[in-house]
Amino acid sequence: MTQRKYTNRRYLDALEKKVLVFDGAMGTSLQTQNLTAEHFGGEQYNGCNDYLVISYPEAVEKVHRSFLEAGVDVLETDTFRSNRLTMVEYKLQDRIIEINVAAAKLARKVADEFAAKTGQPRFVAGSIGPSGKLPSTNDPELSNVKYDELIDTFCEQAVGLIQGGVDLLLIETSQDILEVKAAITGIHKAFNETNVYLPIQAQVTLDTTGRMLLGTDINASLTILEGMGIDVVGLNCSTGPEHMREPIRFIGENSTLPVSCIPNAGLPLNVDGQAVYPLEPEPYANDMYEFVTKHNVRIVGGCCGTTPAHLKLLVDKLANYQLPSDKTPVQSTPQLASAMSAIAMRQDPAPTLLGERCNAQGSRKFKRLLLEEDYDGILDIAREQVAGGAHALDISVAVTERADEGEQMRKVIKKLQMGVDVPLVIDTTEVDVLEIALQTAPGRCLINSTHLESGRDKADKIFALAKKYNAAVIVLTIDEQGMAKTAQRKYEVAQRIYDIAVNDHGLKPEDLVFDDLTFTLATGDVEFVDSAKETIEGIRLIKQKLPGVMTSLGVSNLSFGFAPQARPALNSVMLYYCVQAGLDMAIVNAAHVMPYAEIGAEERELCEDLIFNRREDALQRFIQHFENVTVSTESTVADPTAGMTPEQRLHWKILHRVKEGVEADIDEIINRETTSTKHEVAVHTLNNVLLPAMKEVGDKFGAGELILPFVLQSAETMKKTVSHLENYLEKVEGVTKGTVVIATVYGDVHDIGKNLVKTILANNGYTVIDLGKQVPAETIITEAVKVNATAIGLSALLVSTSKQMPLIVNEMQRRGHNIPILIGGAAINRRFGRRILQTEDGSTYDAGVFYCKDAFEGLETM
Repeated sequence: MTQRKYTNRRYLDALEKKVLVFDGAMGTSLQTQNLTAEHFGGEQYNGCNDYLVISYPEAVEKVHRSFLEAGVDVLETDTFRSNRLTMVEYKLQDRIIEINVAAAKLARKVADEFAAKTGQPRFVAGSIGPSGKLPSTNDPELSNVKYDELIDTFCEQAVGLIQGGVDLLLIETSQDILEVKAAITGIHKAFNETNVYLPIQAQVTLDTTGRMLLGTDINASLTILEGMGIDVVGLNCSTGPEHMREPIRFIGENSTLPVSCIPNAGLPLNVDGQAVYPLEPEPYANDMYEFVTKHNVRIVGGCCGTTPAHLKLLVDKLANYQLPSDKTPVQSTPQLASAMSAIAMRQDPAPTLLGERCNAQGSRKFKRLLLEEDYDGILDIAREQVAGGAHALDISVAVTERADEGEQMRKVIKKLQMGVDVPLVIDTTEVDVLEIALQTAPGRCLINSTHLESGRDKADKIFALAKKYNAAVIVLTIDEQGMAKTAQRKYEVAQRIYDIAVNDHGLKPEDLVFDDLTFTLATGDVEFVDSAKETIEGIRLIKQKLPGVMTSLGVSNLSFGFAPQARPALNSVMLYYCVQAGLDMAIVNAAHVMPYAEIGAEERELCEDLIFNRREDALQRFIQHFENVTVSTESTVADPTAGMTPEQRLHWKILHRVKEGVEADIDEIINRETTSTKHEVAVHTLNNVLLPAMKEVGDKFGAGELILPFVLQSAETMKKTVSHLENYLEKVEGVTKGTVVIATVYGDVHDIGKNLVKTILANNGYTVIDLGKQVPAETIITEAVKVNATAIGLSALLVSTSKQMPLIVNEMQRRGHNIPILIGGAAINRRFGRRILQTEDGSTYDAGVFYCKDAFEGLETM
């Protein structure tokens, strides 16, 4: 695997030995000097701090010296705005190199002087701030900049800083993740132009909700940046340490790179029209020390409002701190990212579903909308797929009717990236179109696809782009001999491509998603009768022989040419066995599959005979069977619920995703009972009919018998049923028993159980504030304190996201809040609740943590 090269890695070498401390706020310190327009070089430059390195360098040098005297290790150059897009305000856009060289030389001179005097190595970080543009948006003014222009803008600044002698390049206070990608690319371009290769530290800015300005959360930021050839990742500016605590904890636990944290001295207050930063040196230093000792932060420092006094206290606190010698390396989880959030490339349970309807080759509707340039209609198609359970969307815009595939790709991605919160799969055969897509999409994309059919030339280009833009790649098992048909050949082609991608281009194994191809079984061609079995075995062999790689499959190719009524069962059985063999992703339309558990024994056997070629007449028997199966209509299909009680019907309808008639079933149950009140019957129905039905859905999902789209459809049926049932639940009007803030924790998008809890509590006299799903800890805590909540309710379906619960308990304890916390969800049990009752400092959370196995236990606990 290729590694980055360095001509100066002193900064990284020092980082292996100690925690490094950056300086504090340049602007805050300059303000204390009462500078006049004359100091800035005249009225036209008044207020341009960066130009002081030319007009009055003594002011900047004074600030540098004050922080070095406080003991810091790293000075930042006074170049935060020194790029041509921002300096045009002062008509200084043609003096960018001059300003950056001067700033770097000034900081270098003072740093070297102090290093010689004290024997303590001092470093200079070349500060690169934002361009003032937001390229991810559709705003005509803020996004009016080409990606290549951003690359050149940041490259120019980086060249000046390199020529001035900096030790590292620092991208900071970034608010648009796409701009950060451009800045990193620009810096690498500068390395190649100067033949000087330095470390890169990239820092984003989050607001109090834990997101960047355009909505990118910390998980997505880390996923997007970590693989882009940087050396340190972190946060700076915007807030004080208090609001950084949760994202710093996350990045400290999940980053494979060293982590930096350079906060403001608290959130600014407006005092007589001036921004005043209220956090005093001692609490600032205490928080930063906590970040170092508890959250794996390796670089600290100060941003707006921090003074030499802040940094002096921090340096003193860290003076005797020793880096742990036994730190376990972080094992990263391969992820893709949208502009806003990230998902694991392998979902649990598998597979990750790649929506296929935003494809001009496979969807007539999408093609029509594309030709009509109806981008709102295209967004609707994308949203429908996401609502139906797609984890990512395949985007293909090539049509024979027009020759502007690159421009169409750009427009579609711009429309989708802020409209749907799922990663994009870039599906094109043209390398130039692929690069346009990767320059437009803020997130971490999946490329679909490459192979070796015409040799490795094109694959080399695609792997180079994947490395440059930190994308993953779907790779087809095709080489110069054609499509691999046996499991052994599929593996051999995969191994060859793996060697090229990993050893020659520096991609990681988990960046590769192998599609080992499936062929239609409809022809009966002797060449393909074993093809499905070979595909399944190929998946197993590739996963076994190439640890870390992913696999994908266009499952419905298997059934191409069969009658429409035959395809869902065959596709579903194939999908089931592929997942058992290790399939990670599937390009599939939920309309073309059916739940494996709902396939009858006879049809399942017919499908298995055909897939595994267990009988010579397997194809004939399969075709004959489905010739006698017609596409059912409401007038011809027998009612599968005939003879069932209304309770059994409701259970069946939730399990089989049938919304029709659930209201009538509820009414029949309620009106049938005469010995109990309607409220009592409704409660009994919810507890003994509806909840067990959804539990069965969840169990089948966990066992791989249901894929996500079917779970979501069952949830919609459940939602409709509960909505009608609420008419019979007694409500206490005009009075509240208390206020409960509930949420599904950050990283978790499942909210069925939470919604049930909301219904039960609301109908029993509680005021419920539902914050929704994937809610950051800070948002939950802030809202609970704001409304003086009686209790907090937290839900998590996944083991990975349940880690948010102890985080919230610890934060509540640390801040001195005393609100009981109710927890529940499939990943949670009573033992977990008892464990997280004990906080990090060894004390017990006195308000209590209460495990509730269902909504009614939650009500009893209240």
